Amino acid sequence: MEVVVRTVELTRRYKMGDTYVDALRGLNLTLSRGELVALVGPSGSGKSTALHLIGGLDRPTSGQVWIDGTELSASDEQTLTRHRRQHVGFVFQSFNLLPRLTAEENVALPLMFGGMPEGERCQRARMLLERVGLEARMAHRPTQLSGGEQQRVAIARALVGQPALLLADEPTGNLDSVTGQGIMELLRELNRERGLTLLVVSHDPEVAAFADRIVRLRDGQEV
Repeated sequence: MEVVVRTVELTRRYKMGDTYVDALRGLNLTLSRGELVALVGPSGSGKSTALHLIGGLDRPTSGQVWIDGTELSASDEQTLTRHRRQHVGFVFQSFNLLPRLTAEENVALPLMFGGMPEGERCQRARMLLERVGLEARMAHRPTQLSGGEQQRVAIARALVGQPALLLADEPTGNLDSVTGQGIMELLRELNRERGLTLLVVSHDPEVAAFADRIVRLRDGQEV
């Protein structure tokens, strides 16, 4: 299998007052193309830190992050921005939708920064909203949508740039169990349909059960 993500002795240390906290301590992780991997562990185990480093949202204290042959920790800010925009989709627990925009406008927004014409942006957004089952809710704003619907909008937005890698940080954390299962079923379907490589961070064993492989973290290390 082709390796899409590889971390090498990945370490992230934060300074808190007069002390240092090691959020990650030498993580070695690989993801193959098209694989769905669950990164699980208790709060403070380093799950979200790992996801942010792989996504180029943060830089490691030491170690390396390789995505499709590019080493992120040695990259400049322009390269990291391009990496996030072109290669990675993000789904967060808190949805992060803009309240004044409709579902369609929220999904299309990332394409505006890439300079795509408005007609093409809207067409792609509508296609994705139809795919996630929201064809009747495109003109609704986030406050008019349920939690599950907001997360589906967030998933559509994460996919609108056609990334090869999708990173989901506690994607069911703000949802009830039935709605959360529906979101994970959707992510699994998209993973299989599109050949997406998908890394899901969660503390929920029901979420982890959808994965091809489970990686367990504790105190910043794989166990």
